[in-house]
Amino acid sequence: MNRSVKRLKELDIILNRENVRKITEAIEVLRNEQPLEGAISLLVSLYNRSHDPSIKRLITSFMNDIKDQSACSEVMAEIRKEASPDTLRMLISSCWQSGLNYAEYSTDFAGIFLRTDDYLTAFECFTVLESVVQDIPGSRRDEIIQMIRDRTPVMSDELMALRLELITVLEG
Repeated sequence: MNRSVKRLKELDIILNRENVRKITEAIEVLRNEQPLEGAISLLVSLYNRSHDPSIKRLITSFMNDIKDQSACSEVMAEIRKEASPDTLRMLISSCWQSGLNYAEYSTDFAGIFLRTDDYLTAFECFTVLESVVQDIPGSRRDEIIQMIRDRTPVMSDELMALRLELITVLEG
């Protein structure tokens, strides 16, 4: 059995138990080793089902501290899955807090921005887009601006103001 597959199975077993100390230790070990493909999915799944604030804080901190650019695709795969609004917000927030470049996923963030009626989620998408705007090719920026202008869903005044500000940032 491949070492990483074995390690992922061991991690899955630990994360599916209710032992906060062992979960904490396992996440700390993850911080100090080479990225383990599949670990983000396991952590997000735990975050999504957990009611323990200390576990949620630990996972949030882990996600915010990811520095491996190759993890972006795994994070985006989790963002695209069905999750609670709290989990989705945490994931999107981790994208800009990690400092990784999510410019290639800018259309995804714009789509979430337009679909959500939750101001905090929209604001997290706005922040990701703002942090990578200089790396979004001009043609894609134009597409996103047009997408935002074309989709005029019914939204609160706060979301409308944020929408207009996003257009300004993208045109900048």
